[in-house]
Amino acid sequence: MSTAHSGYYLPHDAHWPIVGSIGLTAMLGGFGAWLNGAGAGPWFMAAGFVILLVMMFGWFGTVIRENLAGLYNEQVDRSFRWAMGWFIFSEVMFFAAFFGALLYARAFAVPWLGGEGDKYLTHELLWKGFEAVWPLLQPPIAAVDPAANPYAVPKGIIETWKIPALNTLILLSSGVTVTWAHWGLKKGNRGQLVLGLIATIALGLTFLALQAHEYMYAYEELNLKLSSGIYGSTFFMLTGFHGLHVTIGATMLIVILLRAIAGHFTPDNHFAFEAVAWYWHFVDVVWLFLFVFVYWI
Repeated sequence: MSTAHSGYYLPHDAHWPIVGSIGLTAMLGGFGAWLNGAGAGPWFMAAGFVILLVMMFGWFGTVIRENLAGLYNEQVDRSFRWAMGWFIFSEVMFFAAFFGALLYARAFAVPWLGGEGDKYLTHELLWKGFEAVWPLLQPPIAAVDPAANPYAVPKGIIETWKIPALNTLILLSSGVTVTWAHWGLKKGNRGQLVLGLIATIALGLTFLALQAHEYMYAYEELNLKLSSGIYGSTFFMLTGFHGLHVTIGATMLIVILLRAIAGHFTPDNHFAFEAVAWYWHFVDVVWLFLFVFVYWI
């Protein structure tokens, strides 16, 4: 890494932030219009998504070229590390909100509706006769008045020790392979780096394929859907967003693999690899919480 610059490097004519803002505005505005029945909503949403993709390719490409040109010093490297750390922290808080919703529903709301803690009189005021059971696969009112539930009751939930357990093993193995790739990079062994990345990507894509199969089974065989009570809502929100993060992580790993093949990284200058590895380990840890609190307990 270049240390020729004593100050903080500032890129000139950095237009990518405003491009990203335009893309986000178009995508979210189009999504809102779509939800409200506007015919042009999906088109604006798609256009915003394309603009975001262009921004990401352009901005990351600019950063890569500037780094390879030796324009960055240690201060810029520290700023990148802090930025990635805060980004992952924001992702932790994102998932914490959904885990918090699951905990509140399971440990407080459902028991109160069932009569636990009579001082609240929740069950008397809302749905008298409701029985607190978990998983709750239908709205509470449907347990008292089945005719009030417009959705078919699911036949069951996903079995813990089948696909979820296998996916846990797969993701834990991917954490090992990406660490093995990192060791190869630090030793200057490009072959080990490339093989480790290929293995990690293959494991990640296998995880996604199994999760897609699990979703199809849940919808078609179990009739378990997003509308299946608080359990269905939290199940699909948590596992769905985690699957999205695995997809993003696998995409980033593919980019890192291509850069590794091109020889962009050295044992002393490879923060891009480290950032993606941090993100992948974060995805692994979140899945462990998912497996325990959504599938197991």
